[in-house]
Amino acid sequence: MRRIWAVATNTIRQALRMKVAAIFVVLLLVLLPVMGFTATGDGTLKGRLQTFVSYGLSLTSLLLSLLTIIVSVYAITSDIEHRQIYTVVTKPIRRYQIILGKVLGVLVLDLMLLVLFAGIVYGVTSLIPRFVVATEEERQAARNEFYTARASLVPPVLDVQKEVEAAFKKLTKDELAAIYPNMSREEVFRQLTKRIRLEKRAAAIGQTLVWEFHNVKVHDPNQSLFVRFKYDVSVTPPDEQVYGDWRIGDLRQLKQGPGALVQTPIWGQTRKDIVRKFHEVEAPGSVVAKDGYLAVGFMNPPLNETVVLFPVEDGLEVLYKADTFAGNFVRATLLILCRLVFLACLGALAASFLSFPVAILFCLVIFFTGTVSGFIVESFGYMSQNISRIYTYTVQGVIQVLPQFDKYNPTKFLVPARLMTWGFVGEVVLIIVALKAMFLLLLALVIFSFRELAKVVV
Repeated sequence: MRRIWAVATNTIRQALRMKVAAIFVVLLLVLLPVMGFTATGDGTLKGRLQTFVSYGLSLTSLLLSLLTIIVSVYAITSDIEHRQIYTVVTKPIRRYQIILGKVLGVLVLDLMLLVLFAGIVYGVTSLIPRFVVATEEERQAARNEFYTARASLVPPVLDVQKEVEAAFKKLTKDELAAIYPNMSREEVFRQLTKRIRLEKRAAAIGQTLVWEFHNVKVHDPNQSLFVRFKYDVSVTPPDEQVYGDWRIGDLRQLKQGPGALVQTPIWGQTRKDIVRKFHEVEAPGSVVAKDGYLAVGFMNPPLNETVVLFPVEDGLEVLYKADTFAGNFVRATLLILCRLVFLACLGALAASFLSFPVAILFCLVIFFTGTVSGFIVESFGYMSQNISRIYTYTVQGVIQVLPQFDKYNPTKFLVPARLMTWGFVGEVVLIIVALKAMFLLLLALVIFSFRELAKVVV
């Protein structure tokens, strides 16, 4: 271990002497505070905070990822190209110790820089409200919708298999050809499933929709919970707004008839909101029943003169505080660290058998492919059936092997104040670090152990 640590400390010194490392560090030291006090977002305090955290953490992650690739590759290839490796291998140190020392040095440097810049982002985020003029309403919105970590509950997926089969049987061949041209039976079933599920999320004029949730764990009844929703309509009103009559609480009590004892308060509000945009309804945590039951009711009043729909994917969800912003931020930083661990091992693997420019190109391709893997998967879904089939047997397998960095993007949790659980972080550590990164590191150790560093000339 002493030999590995000696290589690691030498790698850190080597990295600190690199001009590119100094440039990246200076950029982050200058840009992060400037971004904190120049970001405007939508003009509100919450918008400023969300914009800064999104761009600040993204910039930190990007520059540290590029720095990790460059340093991990250069630390190995430079010793070989400058023939310094000859003096190292003649000493009582094994090749695997060299690779492990190089990777450890890069990771220690990454950890120090990540703690520094994540601390700057967190500090600026905490200071922004003191230097920004904002109303009390905006400050309250920032506390409720940003400086927190909210758990999310979505309505359960409805089982509409019987309705889909019945609707499919009613279709004639001519109707199938006209409505669903060139679609397989499975594709038609998927389209029918989407349509029927959406119909169950549609409220005609005067109709009421009720969503039921169980095991809602609001730790403090004095805290608020939020219903986040988005409307869609069959006919768009002139002002693009619709009314909604909301009831939130233990609606089971209403079934007992008039005069029944209401033990849990039921919160109600009639409001008007813009369609096709997200809104949040705030209700006290005391509306949750003692057994964890919560119902959300929506009635489409006659004032609307249109059918109101809630999209199946993101039409409605219940949010309530489950942790602090600081705890969520720490877990977000750990996600970035997992990415850096993978890239350090990837750089060591590339440098074990490639030259510096080729190894850098190889790592950058892997990195950017993992960053946009979700976009690649989604784009192939809109292509023709033949191309999709080719993708299934070629590109899909490669993407699944690569780390899907966009799937584990920490800003997807911090910006909307969504709870990032330790279980999710553990899953990322298992997949990216324990499996994929360690496999790359093991492969690098094997390749470098058998690599010919110099030829004997007689």
